[in-house]
Amino acid sequence: MACDLRLSVEPMAQRFQIRGMCYVGDAPVLMIADRPLKKWAALIKWIEDKILASILLIFLSPVLALIVLAIKLDSRGRVLFIQQRFGFNNEVIHVFKFRTMYIELSDESGTSRTIRGDPRVTRIGRILRSLSLDELPQLINVLRGDMSLVGPRPHALAMRAGGRPYGEAVEQYFHRHRVKPGITGWAQVNGLRGEVDSIDKAKARVERDLYYIDHWSVWLDLKILLMTARTLLWPANVY
Repeated sequence: MACDLRLSVEPMAQRFQIRGMCYVGDAPVLMIADRPLKKWAALIKWIEDKILASILLIFLSPVLALIVLAIKLDSRGRVLFIQQRFGFNNEVIHVFKFRTMYIELSDESGTSRTIRGDPRVTRIGRILRSLSLDELPQLINVLRGDMSLVGPRPHALAMRAGGRPYGEAVEQYFHRHRVKPGITGWAQVNGLRGEVDSIDKAKARVERDLYYIDHWSVWLDLKILLMTARTLLWPANVY
């Protein structure tokens, strides 16, 4: 007797978003993932990053100089904090930040998350972190090509969610690395800035990161930059 035949792709469908089917030559193949930024989109994003990052560095240079002076007067040690984080395609990049912790208590691994009233954070560090001014040196990362102005935030290699490695806690976590990480992102301007103390928060961040990747446009980037400026005026959940 003739019957319908179906092949389940459930294990794959849970891990990847099946986009449809196409042909490579005469062979039918499942479409699992596309490069989110390619051809003209990639060029436009590159131009956007270089021009805006250069303008911001020039415009903010007096602020950067004052921050450097404040850090040096507040506590001993170097001004910049450099940390290994995940970049594009899971490659390790060195991300620049202004140092906000006492030099002897700094955590380069990122294993211990910062909490409210964290004794490791300096007086100036609390101000810089609340306003995200400690992230400004990442404009150099943008000019170097390691990062973008807008994109999923780069995470420390040992960052955890709900006590588990981020990649184990959230199924599609590494999909967010299909684009360069950003200084700000869709998750950060939608109330998911600061501490990640539960798996639910971690999943919510990844969902918004993937939304940004799938819906990227210059206008979405500009919207996020404008929303970031508003968010910095009313900081929350940042210690």
